[in-house]
Amino acid sequence: MRALLAPDLRLADAPDPQPQRDEAVVAVSAFSLNRGESRRVSGDPDGEIPGWDVAGVVETAAADGSGPSRRTRVVGLMTRGAWAERVAVRTRDLAVLPDVVTDEQAATLPVAGVTALLALDLYGNPLERRVLVTGATGGVGRFAVQLGHLAGARVTALVRRRETADALFALGAEQVATDVAQPEGAGFDLAVEGVGGPVLAAALQALAPGGTLISFAQTADEPTSFATRTLYGKGVRIRGLLVFPETRARDGAGPLLERLVALVAAGRLDTQIRDVLSWREALAAVQRLLAGAVDGKLVLRVD
Repeated sequence: MRALLAPDLRLADAPDPQPQRDEAVVAVSAFSLNRGESRRVSGDPDGEIPGWDVAGVVETAAADGSGPSRRTRVVGLMTRGAWAERVAVRTRDLAVLPDVVTDEQAATLPVAGVTALLALDLYGNPLERRVLVTGATGGVGRFAVQLGHLAGARVTALVRRRETADALFALGAEQVATDVAQPEGAGFDLAVEGVGGPVLAAALQALAPGGTLISFAQTADEPTSFATRTLYGKGVRIRGLLVFPETRARDGAGPLLERLVALVAAGRLDTQIRDVLSWREALAAVQRLLAGAVDGKLVLRVD
């Protein structure tokens, strides 16, 4: 089979996947790019296949009888190896796709969508709560804004450029800001934070007493510095979130993906695809993403 190989993302021959009994072999149609995997590519071992998100068709069902049958369209989450023509995916990490959801839409969901959904699930019921989403123009951020709004939260979206405000208002943000300011009243109940550095510190300071900050990524180069009284004085909590250990501790990513797919199918969740490109353009696409030139998601088709 063909695959994109680190560190230069050359398209080359690679061994076919050898599935475990609880894994299905999926013929990949599309995958999306995430900042985390893209930042790691240049340091990955030579010949390793990167990639986390996958959408395609089951080519060989799992030997243990679990999961979808052959020829079923699916979306799945992998810890690595998604950027290939065929992949072996644990059936616990797969969800079936209805006809109304395209492969490109589905490919945006595994890391970005599941991370946003987990952040809200870990907090609890956000109905009428004040929620701050930092890095709101990114993949996770745009999903978090929408999911928070759907759950009844009052969402403030933090952005770098004010010209992106209209798009975020359309997704359900109540306010769009270019710096962190404490809202009227007690502060934010929840911060979904993916920037780090001074932004994380400011988000902590803007939390209400007893509030929660869920940190899922860092894009800022600066360290984070804050007065410890922010924690013990107001009783706020910091919770780290990594999608892979969190889904492993549950029933896999499949149930979470099913919820997201249902929202997309119902027209209630916009996958915010910026561009759909050929996987032959992977290197340029990764460079574009890491340069901060992408609002939303880049999807690559295995053509």
